[in-house]
Formats: sequence, structure tokens, C-alpha cells
Amino acid sequence: MEIWSDTVILSRLQFALTSIFHMLWPVITTGLGIYLVIIEGLWLKTRNPDYYYHARFWAKLYVLNFGIGVASGLPMEFEFGTNWAPFSEATGDFFGSILGFEGAMAFMLEAGFLGIMLFGWNRVPPIIHYLATIMVAFGANLSTFWILVANSWMQTPSGGSLVEGKFIVQDYFQAILNPAMIDSVAHMFLATLETSLFVIGGISAWYILGQRGDRLTAFFGQSLKIALATLVVVAPLQVYIGHTSAEQVYQHQPSKLAAIEARWDTVAAGETAPWSMMALPNAKAETNDWELNIPQGLGYILEFKAELSEPVLGLKAFEPQDRPPMIGLIFYCFRIMAGIGFFFVGLMGLTVVQWLRGKLAAAHLGQQTWLLRAWVLAAPLGYVAVETGWTVREVGRQPWIVYGLIRTSDAASPLPASNVLVSLVLFALVYSVLLVATLYFGSRILREGPNLDLPLPTGDRADLAATPGEFLPDQRPVETQN
Repeated sequence: MEIWSDTVILSRLQFALTSIFHMLWPVITTGLGIYLVIIEGLWLKTRNPDYYYHARFWAKLYVLNFGIGVASGLPMEFEFGTNWAPFSEATGDFFGSILGFEGAMAFMLEAGFLGIMLFGWNRVPPIIHYLATIMVAFGANLSTFWILVANSWMQTPSGGSLVEGKFIVQDYFQAILNPAMIDSVAHMFLATLETSLFVIGGISAWYILGQRGDRLTAFFGQSLKIALATLVVVAPLQVYIGHTSAEQVYQHQPSKLAAIEARWDTVAAGETAPWSMMALPNAKAETNDWELNIPQGLGYILEFKAELSEPVLGLKAFEPQDRPPMIGLIFYCFRIMAGIGFFFVGLMGLTVVQWLRGKLAAAHLGQQTWLLRAWVLAAPLGYVAVETGWTVREVGRQPWIVYGLIRTSDAASPLPASNVLVSLVLFALVYSVLLVATLYFGSRILREGPNLDLPLPTGDRADLAATPGEFLPDQRPVETQN
């Protein structure tokens, strides 16, 4: 088959595999880090032992995801040099420095304080431990910031120009603050936090459904309520930021918008157009074989009104070689992502209603079977939304690796296809092992559950006071003492 002899396609498949797998783990570390900051802050303020036990329990899942995230993320850095050397050479003055910032500023900060967060209980004062937890969470989210800066620049390049095949930076801050950056960072930050909160809520619901005793029901009812209280703000805000991100695509990436909507013909300014809920795109015929439409829906989705202020270009407005591939994949991935976002808002709203009715009290929570099952179902959906969203983002940018400047076909290293195929297969095997190992150790953590008999930290200072040591003179021969 042609796919197995095409170096560019194989390199894209390899990077897709590594990035899709790697993304599963930082999604949780960035969001769960913030949750740990909230939990430990409540422990320090109230001295309620349950908050301490929450911090210890959820930190186990944090470190598991951190470890797998590091192991799966490092190969991606090397792929820029092995599989995408022309891209690295052309954009390295900006893109390479941004990745360097991510490693030096964010990853090192997170890794440096992680040991204190995990093992510093009773070894450092509580305020120092809390500072370590904050630094870990800050480092994880700073990593997300720099990665999204780099990627948003690839979506809407600015701050320089391409001169003789090399991007020359003329305004570094303009390149960082490119048009898509703010919405991209905000959308991903909320996505990681929302996914983490629904994972916490889903695990909590699973424990409650298991009828493991009143103490655990009360314990996980507490974590469910904390996640819910945070989601009251996060879930609706994520839908709004998702809309503003779509507006950025509308303004700066018209070919991607055309693919997202599977729209082949241009809609002129001042006209109305339907919005397709479902469609069967036919790239060869340049049409959709069938559609399920909402009349005038496109204008309301893009501008909250029926008539469009600006034209929406159709795919036919672009040469075939300038159109994104796999229109059906982009079309449905976007709708899956958006549908999950609205489902999260609905589930959050229903749960808040039940909370206000007093149904989330420990005495009644175990009886909310349908609601708890919905939370268990929601636990993996955040991952699906993140992965489908990134599929839209990356596949929709094609055929450009830097939108409008550098084509993906020109950015791949001229490697033998057989070499890339071998590395692709090896990555698939190694990542499969990592996935199985993660599921095994994660299930062990969940089966063991929280240790509610841990001794609490003692006092406001680490209990490291010791009597002064007795001075003993050096007993070695004089000639060896120096």
C-alpha cells in the first residue's frame, strides 16, 4: 500500500501516535495539580482530617500520571530533530526557544518540587509543603502555556516572516502573543481542569456506588462536591471559550472552518446558511451526499444572529491541494468535542439541582444511582473531548505545518520509509506496554482506596528537632586527615 511507503504520512502517523498517547497524562496532572492546591488549602484552613486524606490519596494518581507523561513525552522532543528536521531548521529560532522555555521553566519547576509534595509531610513546615504543591501545579500549567504558545503560533504565525526558507523573528512578543494564543491557552487550561474534575467526580461516584461503607461514602461525597463546586464555574466558561476559539478559526483559518462545517460553497456576507448536525462529505464530488441541517444555524453559531457579517468560504474556494484532508473526520470530531462540552454542562446543572434539594447528603447520596452512573460515564469523556479537539486543531491545519507559510510535505525529514515504519511499530508496542502498566497500577490505587488511618502531620513545624550532637575529634592518623 502507498501509505506504508510514504515517509511524510508515516512521520505524521508516528507523531500523531506519540502526541495522542502523551496527551492523556498531562491532561490530568495539570488539572489535578490545581485540585490538590484546593484540597491542601482547605486542610490548612480547617484542619479537617478528611482534606489531608484527600491530598494523600489523589497525589498517588497525580504521580502515576506524571511519570507516564514524562516517559511518553520525551520522544516527541526528539522527533522534531529526527522526523521533522527541515521544520526545526526553518522555525528553530522561535519554536525551539519556546520548547526550551517549557523544559527549563515549567518541567524543571514541577519536577523540582514534586518530591517535597509527595514526601515532605512531617519533614518540612506545612506552609513550605503547601508552597511545593502550588509550585508543582504552577509548573504543570506553565508547561501547558508554553506548549500552547508554540502550537498557536503554528496555527496563526506572526512576529516575523519567512526569508529564504527560514522564519526570521522580528517581534518576539508579537510571535508569542499571536492571534490564537490567548483563546488556545484558555481553552486547553479549562479542558485539563474540567477533565480532571470529572475524573475525580467519576471515581468518587464509582466508590459511592460500590457501597463500601458510610465512611467512604462520606469521604468521596466530599470530593464529588468539591469537584462540582469548581465545575459550576469551569463547565459553562469552557463552552464560552470554545465559542471564542471557533471565532478565531472563523477569522484566521477559513479552510479549517470550511472543513469543520463540511461546507463546499461559499456563503456571502449578509446571507443566511444552515448548520449541519450530521453529514456525509464526498471529497471527490465536492459535496455532501446527505445532511441533517438546522436552518439559519450557521450564523447563530458563529455570530449569534441569522445573517453573517462576513463571508464563510467554502472548500471550493481553495485549490484541492490547499484543502484539509479527511473532511469527515474533522467534521465529526468537532461535534463530538462540542457535544461532550454541553453534556458536561447539563450533568453539572442536574447535580447542582440535586445538591440544592439535599440529595447529595451522605444519607441520600447512595440512592442517586442514575446520577452517579452518569458521573462514572462522564469520567473518560473529557479525554475523548481533548483528543477529538486536538484532531480538529491539527488535521484541520493541513496541508500546512505552519499555517500559510510552510507545508507539511516540505517539513518532513527525507528518511527511508522503512526506518520510519519500524520506529512507528516500536512506539506502538512500547506505548501499549505503558498503557497496560498504567491501567494496572491505577487500578491498584483505586482498589486500595484512601488510607483513612494515616497519622496526621504533627504541629506547625516539621518534627525534626534533635538534641545537639556530641563533638568527636578526628581519630584518623594526622597524615590522612587532609
